[in-house]
Amino acid sequence: MLNRDYICIKVDREERPDVDAVYMAACQVLTGQGGWPLTIVMTPEQKPFWAGTYLPKTMRYGRLGLMELLEAITKQWNTNRNQLLRAGEEMVSYLQAPQERGKGSKEPSKKLIQDGVSWYRRSYDGRWGGFGSAPKFPAAHNLLFLLGYAQLEDDPQAQDMVEHTLTQMYRGGLFDHIGGGFSRYSTDERWLVPHFEKMLYDNALLTLGYLEAYQVTKRPLYRDIAKRTLDYVLRELTDELGGFYCGQDADSEGVEGKYYVFTPQEMQELLGKRDGAYVCEAYDIRKQGNFEGKSIPNLIASSCVEELDSRLHSLFEILYDYRLHRTKLHKDDKVLTSWNALMIAACARAGRLLPDTPYLSAAQTAHRFIVQNLKDASGRLLLRWRQGEAAHLGQLDDYTFYCFALLELYQTSFDIYVLEECIEVAEQMAEHFWDEQAGGFYLYANDAEALISRPKEIYDGAMPSGNGMAGLVLGRLARLTGDMKWMDRSEKQLRFLTAALEDYPAGYSVSLLAFLEALSPSQELICVSSEQETPQEWLKLLQSITIPNVSTLLKTKSNHELLARLAPFTAEYPIPSQGSMYYLCRNGACLAPVNCIEDLLSLLKTK
Repeated sequence: MLNRDYICIKVDREERPDVDAVYMAACQVLTGQGGWPLTIVMTPEQKPFWAGTYLPKTMRYGRLGLMELLEAITKQWNTNRNQLLRAGEEMVSYLQAPQERGKGSKEPSKKLIQDGVSWYRRSYDGRWGGFGSAPKFPAAHNLLFLLGYAQLEDDPQAQDMVEHTLTQMYRGGLFDHIGGGFSRYSTDERWLVPHFEKMLYDNALLTLGYLEAYQVTKRPLYRDIAKRTLDYVLRELTDELGGFYCGQDADSEGVEGKYYVFTPQEMQELLGKRDGAYVCEAYDIRKQGNFEGKSIPNLIASSCVEELDSRLHSLFEILYDYRLHRTKLHKDDKVLTSWNALMIAACARAGRLLPDTPYLSAAQTAHRFIVQNLKDASGRLLLRWRQGEAAHLGQLDDYTFYCFALLELYQTSFDIYVLEECIEVAEQMAEHFWDEQAGGFYLYANDAEALISRPKEIYDGAMPSGNGMAGLVLGRLARLTGDMKWMDRSEKQLRFLTAALEDYPAGYSVSLLAFLEALSPSQELICVSSEQETPQEWLKLLQSITIPNVSTLLKTKSNHELLARLAPFTAEYPIPSQGSMYYLCRNGACLAPVNCIEDLLSLLKTK
């Protein structure tokens, strides 16, 4: 029936998020809700007139079946085609209408930020952590916003919400205690039973959350969770060329979670009676099970969660190896630019805070992978790579997330060419995605395949929106370089975001974080060094400080000319004949330089 009357197109929404976004919007208009799998029936001109989500093959329990739908639409197409064509035209007109609204003119305000925080307070689960009821999603960008708010506004309650949530997510089955890494979401309020699919972007964003919590609190648990998550990614989701794969499926041999669960008998056969009982007691593996007759290892009832003792560590190595051979997980081996950018940012941040680890090297290798495999001949970003073949022009998320990654990578490596590339990518983003008339960035480029509408996504879902991330990176780029061009673009983007999120600010946490950083006191640290290498005392300082909203630059004899072009204000700082000079600037005004780290620390501690 499909082949007789229709042309069937299956879309991978990770490869074509623009197609997914346009037709998901149509589904929400036609049905009042969205979801996947998405089913659209449209005219040959791409104009949709019917939309829905999952359909059984035939009618079941009163639910419309695909066969009945196809038969009805075929009959209507043959007898009353004009009605369907009109419906498609009306849908296109509706989808295009929002893009014609006027530009944002309001300035961001602390009130919007506080309204967002108030919503999080009201929806916070004080017992189990997280926000709202089951199913619970990690949504690490919400936690990053709240942690930034806690630091910049001195709000211990906001920090407590973040810390409790981070701890409870780790204690549950959402975290893979044997192999590391997090699943997509929890089906229950306690974070015990996850949807076992592991996604690269969740693990990147959560790593950033745990690293930031570690930087603020110095609690070893957060450091260890971040390391175990990154170790999982480097071990299981990394291509031999250095790119990061999308994730792993939830199912093994057709059964969800089979790869992850255990029985006490299995433990004792594998580890012996004594060690098996020890692991079962520590990780709640019991005869009756906690998931379909078997047990998901967890620490929900445990009173000790701070560290993995050496005995458990060695036993987990045995369990991990056994699990790998017991059953297999399918791996989605696409390499997506946007998701890789988030993991590059996480690895770069880890390299800055956790010296003598492999994470900075992994970030730099993945960065080279993108440069070599996910850029076209003109330097434009491409969207995905798989088995040697790259495709599709990059979209807004690719550009904004990649800029975010390059900024993180520069703040760790101080490679001037990384900062130069970030500015080049941001220039491309402005040229191909910016709406000069109404403000904001379109989802796809002005020279990409034209769809029936050109949306601007602002709402943060499982991942930050491209526009929210644009607000964040443009502000950081402006503060880092002091360049008026970036300041102007940042201000325009923040005004656009302000107009868009007034009704429900909590749904736009990355935009709120951009507002927070723009409205809070900022500090810039500049090291001007006579040395060729980055001074070690400078790196140690950056590992230790917990002051928020700080940007850092390094000027040397080898990079000063290029740095003066990228960050013009640095041209005025002379390079000493030996040693280093340190400058602290606050809100655009610089204090007198000092020549030792101890004096710089004293300046940082003063208001």
